[in-house]
Amino acid sequence: MPPVTDKLGKLLISANLITEPQLNEALRSIKQSKGSPRLGSTLVKMGYIPEEKLLQFLSQQYRVPAVDLKMYQHIDPAIIKLVPLELVKKHMVLPLRRVGATVTVAMLDPTNMLALDDLKFRTNYTIEPVIAAESALIEAIKKYYGAEAAGSAENRAKANAAILQAKDYTIPEGDPEDEVANLGKMEEGPIVDVEDFDKTVGDVLDSVEVAETDQDLGMISEVEAPIIKLVNGILINAMRVQASDIHIEPYETVFRIRYRVDGDLQTVMNLPLKVKNALISRIKIMAKLDIAERRLPQDGRIKLKLGPKRDIDFRVSVLPTLYGEKGVLRLLDKANVQVDKDKLGFDKKQAADINAALAMPYGMILVTGPTGSGKTVTLYSCLQALNTPDVNISTAEDPVEFNFMGINQVLVQPDIGLTFAIALKSFLRQDPDIILIGEIRDFETGEIAIKAAMTGHLVLASVHTNDAPATINRLLNMGIEPFLVASSVILIIAQRLCRRICKECKVPDPTVTAEILRMAGASRANEADYVNMTPMKGKGCTTCNQKGYKRRLALYQIMPITEQIRLGILRGASTDEIRKMTLDEGVKTIRMSGITKVC
Repeated sequence: MPPVTDKLGKLLISANLITEPQLNEALRSIKQSKGSPRLGSTLVKMGYIPEEKLLQFLSQQYRVPAVDLKMYQHIDPAIIKLVPLELVKKHMVLPLRRVGATVTVAMLDPTNMLALDDLKFRTNYTIEPVIAAESALIEAIKKYYGAEAAGSAENRAKANAAILQAKDYTIPEGDPEDEVANLGKMEEGPIVDVEDFDKTVGDVLDSVEVAETDQDLGMISEVEAPIIKLVNGILINAMRVQASDIHIEPYETVFRIRYRVDGDLQTVMNLPLKVKNALISRIKIMAKLDIAERRLPQDGRIKLKLGPKRDIDFRVSVLPTLYGEKGVLRLLDKANVQVDKDKLGFDKKQAADINAALAMPYGMILVTGPTGSGKTVTLYSCLQALNTPDVNISTAEDPVEFNFMGINQVLVQPDIGLTFAIALKSFLRQDPDIILIGEIRDFETGEIAIKAAMTGHLVLASVHTNDAPATINRLLNMGIEPFLVASSVILIIAQRLCRRICKECKVPDPTVTAEILRMAGASRANEADYVNMTPMKGKGCTTCNQKGYKRRLALYQIMPITEQIRLGILRGASTDEIRKMTLDEGVKTIRMSGITKVC
């Protein structure tokens, strides 16, 4: 492996505070040390630089005040109580004083944004970081929080240092296949957070952990660290930009990484081809897949913990392609999922129709739309509204994207014979009140679901059609009798996801006239109905990265099955006829819903 170079070391050499031989000697000592100490503390212990000079230098580099902790012999106990022991252990920090709504905190790395965010969230104060000498900080933590806290904080700092020492992200020279073999032998360890994300990965912080593992970061070998940091950086940055998917794609001359953000795929980096096997193998290890199998598709899941109360899952799909294995990771972050149906964006009539259907003791509610249109979130939101201690809820899903307390969720596994139909039959012997079926794909599942809805159960399910009226014929085409459909289905929700105009830079769009709105809405309304609407557009700002759009919202068509529609189903009405009936009854199309939300 090429010699490890450290950014801090180069800066110290440039400032004539140490020499290159001294840096190399310190780095050699770090490599030989079991504890993986920080470079700065190693240089101090070896006598190459006084701690005061190092502190002054770091203060200038970080542009953050340095503090002499000897001046803080009697910190107010009320100030100490502001920062919980767990945060002191995790980030090696010490609260010093409070002035108004600002708390001054001593720390080793004042650029650690994760630590600053943690502190701000837990204390509800603005955090002013100052930098302190490591030895003085350890002694102060020992004084105010106890020796155990100081030891834990020091170990965590050393674990961070084990990663931070290696700033060179060049993949080790040699046969890439050998590196893959090494990766296959490693045990799973904590995943590492990333602060700056450039060509590969920037500074790596110890904040995110692989679920159910506690291996010390210091145990990660030099060979493994670059790939681990690279994968960690890809995952963490995807969370930061709120991507929904990560695409890892090998081609003939380049290895491309793309994120899907707000529905659009964006290239974030191109890597050398030599890293492709090692990178995919690292992902396979995290997802507990077979790294030796490169001929067949594989599916798995990566579970991460971001802090004590936030879990993030990545659904992993690996597919062999002409130039190697392609990986797609779907981010499943429950914190970013809106499961309150009152906040999904329904208008008053739509909300009333949904609430009326959910209040029914039995019947079937269908959610329809293409893949990736938010059907699962809508179904989960409806379930959460019904999730009370006095009901029994069972779901059959493929896959189970999020888990909820109080809901019995079953993962459908067709390869072992556990299909939607089999799961549904079992549910009926489990005394259910409410049943959710991830997708009605065939006649057997559809027929059992409809019969369950007719025998005293509220059934929710998804299907794939273009709009709500087309759902009726989809069920009929499966072979389900019209009288069963007419007597069981009570509501159909059709939906799409579209980009949301950025709230920070939206301005009126004078180029869109009332006539254009009327034509775009494709309704029978008059142009006069659109005169008072003010269409908006995003002009682009830093919040939306000059795109004019930020995040996504859902557009809905909510179709209650009225008596007129029920009679139409029984007499074999076409999709166009049912569509006309819904317009007569005031049901908004998805386009009409979009027009009202753009204005």
